[in-house]
Amino acid sequence: MNSVVNLEDLTHKTIAIAREAGAYIRQERHNFSMQSVEAKGLHDFVSYVDKTAEKMIVEALANLVPGAGFIAEENTATKRAERYNWVIDPLDGTTNFIHGVPIFSVSIALMEHQEVVAGVVYEINLDECFYAWRGSAAYCDGKIIRVSDARKVADSLLVTGFPYTDYGKLQPYLRMFEYFLRNSHGVRRLGSAAADLAWMACGRFEAFYEYGLNAWDVAAGALIVQQAGGKITDFDSGNNYIFGAELVASNGKIHDELMQIIGKYFPAEEQDV
Repeated sequence: MNSVVNLEDLTHKTIAIAREAGAYIRQERHNFSMQSVEAKGLHDFVSYVDKTAEKMIVEALANLVPGAGFIAEENTATKRAERYNWVIDPLDGTTNFIHGVPIFSVSIALMEHQEVVAGVVYEINLDECFYAWRGSAAYCDGKIIRVSDARKVADSLLVTGFPYTDYGKLQPYLRMFEYFLRNSHGVRRLGSAAADLAWMACGRFEAFYEYGLNAWDVAAGALIVQQAGGKITDFDSGNNYIFGAELVASNGKIHDELMQIIGKYFPAEEQDV
């Protein structure tokens, strides 16, 4: 493998791949039947659309960085590499997709060792593509995007998600949800973490928080948020948010206040994820 990857060129090629997969997903939605749905686990669904889209993405990406490995939700490719690994969610928001709710995304990131160096989130229904690479600005369809300028949680619109398998922390999570409902402009739940992060990066939300996440849910979006001027941590203010199953993203300006609130419901010594 070459020692130097042109991340800007690579990102634009990845955008084309994400859009191609998105076009396939959009087309299949018109003919989709619930009879095509399989259950991977409790409330965890997959269909031929997820699997076919992932196969398309993996085959196309394999030509971009020869020797790179893959961390992919549907396991169509399972080889890990020492330096570069693609992190792929071919259809983030599968439950929305199978029910015809128009919020679902393609999420593709490239990691070099433990660092995300390129990220693309294509929200299919609005035909918006968000992307960034190491050292770049963050973009949506060629236009630079930035996080919002809100300075207080009270002036913020938040977005979250709820776990569909791990309910061990649900009660404190719901109490925290109630606090944010009462003390912000509101809390949304879209059903696609990739879209949540992308929409936060362009200022539609001030913060996103969730636990029970996977790397493919957040890797691309996390980089886009950071390159848009935002801040990302785990629930303990640390950096274990790609593989640590929990993430807090904000515009940076409300992050300290956000973490103080989260700490009341999830004290650091109780963190076990």
